[in-house]
Amino acid sequence: MAHIPLNHPARPIYRVLAGLIGLYILVFGVWGTAQTLGDPLFDRDGEWVLGLRTNLAFALASVVFGAFLLMGASRRGNLGHYMNLIAGVVFLVTSILMMSVLQTSANVLSFSMSTVIVSMLFGLILLGTGLYDKVGPVEPAETEPDGPGRPAADPNRS
Repeated sequence: MAHIPLNHPARPIYRVLAGLIGLYILVFGVWGTAQTLGDPLFDRDGEWVLGLRTNLAFALASVVFGAFLLMGASRRGNLGHYMNLIAGVVFLVTSILMMSVLQTSANVLSFSMSTVIVSMLFGLILLGTGLYDKVGPVEPAETEPDGPGRPAADPNRS
């Protein structure tokens, strides 16, 4: 994909942002698991943790996904890039699907509208970080062409 920038100067900031999102999701999952430990797996009443409603299934999935995001943010190569792209798409698709079943019995993860909004926001941020944290080869400045489609000028040629 030629339109995805390589070695963006703000790449470390994007990785930290993805790591912070992963840390929030991991803490949310651990805290949610502790709060809902005795409840049924797909309890529709759910508990409120860090401003979001959760049940045991969603809390356990958040632990796994938070660890996944932290692992991706800690990788220096393109693995983190692909993990953030995948996570962004998963968050966006999940939030849209859960919004469509919000007031029905199919809301098995006990989502609320605030959970949908946070999931969409996290999905957009992770998608953005995935687009800007791709790593590529570092090429020296003297091998760059003088202009589009033109080879670099030879200083020995008159």
